[in-house]
Amino acid sequence: PLALGSTLTHPLITTDYSEALLEFITPPMASASESLARLEQIHRFTAARLGSERLWASSMPCVVNGDESVPIAVYGSSNSGTLRHVYRRGLALRYGRIMQVISGVHYNFSLPVAMWPVLHEGQSATTDSSLQAFISAQYMGLIRNVLRYGWLLLYLFGASPAVCRSFLGERADRFSHFDKSTVFEPYATSLRMSDIGYSNRNPAGLDVSYDTLDAYIESLAQAIETPYEPYEKIGVIDADGGYQQLNANILQIENEYYSTVRPKRPPRRGEKPTIALRDHGVEYVEIRSLDVDPYSTCGISLNTLRFMEVFMWFCVLHESPAMDSSERAKSARTLTDVAYRGRDPELRLACTGDTLGVKGCGAEILDQMDAIAEALDGTESGYVAALAEQKERIAHPDATPSARMLADMRDQKQSFFEFGMARSHAVHDALLAAPLTAESEAEFEQMAQASIEEQHRLESADDVDFETYLSDYLSQSALTETTS
Repeated sequence: PLALGSTLTHPLITTDYSEALLEFITPPMASASESLARLEQIHRFTAARLGSERLWASSMPCVVNGDESVPIAVYGSSNSGTLRHVYRRGLALRYGRIMQVISGVHYNFSLPVAMWPVLHEGQSATTDSSLQAFISAQYMGLIRNVLRYGWLLLYLFGASPAVCRSFLGERADRFSHFDKSTVFEPYATSLRMSDIGYSNRNPAGLDVSYDTLDAYIESLAQAIETPYEPYEKIGVIDADGGYQQLNANILQIENEYYSTVRPKRPPRRGEKPTIALRDHGVEYVEIRSLDVDPYSTCGISLNTLRFMEVFMWFCVLHESPAMDSSERAKSARTLTDVAYRGRDPELRLACTGDTLGVKGCGAEILDQMDAIAEALDGTESGYVAALAEQKERIAHPDATPSARMLADMRDQKQSFFEFGMARSHAVHDALLAAPLTAESEAEFEQMAQASIEEQHRLESADDVDFETYLSDYLSQSALTETTS
């Protein structure tokens, strides 16, 4: 709705792939409770302007009617807005539009800026790296540990054990049948994170390294700059002379790499993310594996946010050696196994050499977080309780969101669609029951109007055609310095 502002320039409200897929963004904040409060404000402002529509309260989509039923997001006529739209047209050709209407929660984390000089000084005897190089190296170590232990997040917070048959089409027959319109897996935690969810389904051998920031940038940049024959056959220009993908390479741009975790540095306008990382280093880390929680008004609970903070500190502080391709493959297999069978007592995890199950391995990892939760409780209480809740889920799989969801569908004799609709209406009613203050309403209305004015300004300021703009954008290469 126009009342929400411009999807191109609004700082908090935009769209992801589709016109119907809203994306809400909270700015960096010092505490989990502050972040959730801001997220609730965004939801309430939006819900009040949806008319008869509703926000869908689940990661996996409701009933869909093929690719053409999914409208690709538009961002106006500016070159930057056109780039976003063409990129999405390319995704449709490469992966189909249906995959792109899966949604999730991206959790961004950074250490307090004031801590880095202290940590760096403590390491100065063993390294001569600059402060920013040290920061980037520490964040890459965090990321490797997220790859090692991130399967825990699927087990603890996965909330997509079932999907609508319309999402899978002919692939639905490989799954168990819950009812005539729903398929599922009995022990699944997050089918969103399985091979039917977000994944780079091409055989180009894409294998990105996380051992150093330079290695990450180089392997990602190689994929962005390497032509891929199947995409060359599709073509960059359509029959009507318009752009239907940005290029015919393995990845059009960095965002197309669907990793569960990414190092991030916000690029300047018109700058590639890999260039921003190369020139300025890592600023924060993005976790992409959390499902939308259908039982929470904003898709994520305060306890989840607090546990995530404990988990991230664990990944920062825990030893994190380099990961070769073999270990990355084991981590990926573990993630897929937990997505499909995380609550299966017979499952043994590849990352443990197929010796330990979720209960044994998970309990051991969570016990190592006790001291971190206790330390964080000294700043804002609730972290010890959040960790205790996750230990309960490790000990009792029926307490996980995925198990609860299937149990509720059975008890209420609901299909996945009926369950999702019931939760969506409940969320909507809860949002409208607590309207924004007049001050907050005015703030959001001002942001919406300012974003529309900024979009018009950008459209008026373009001084080159899109072909030139795109050529200039794609000509930026992060390989120049990382391979020297």
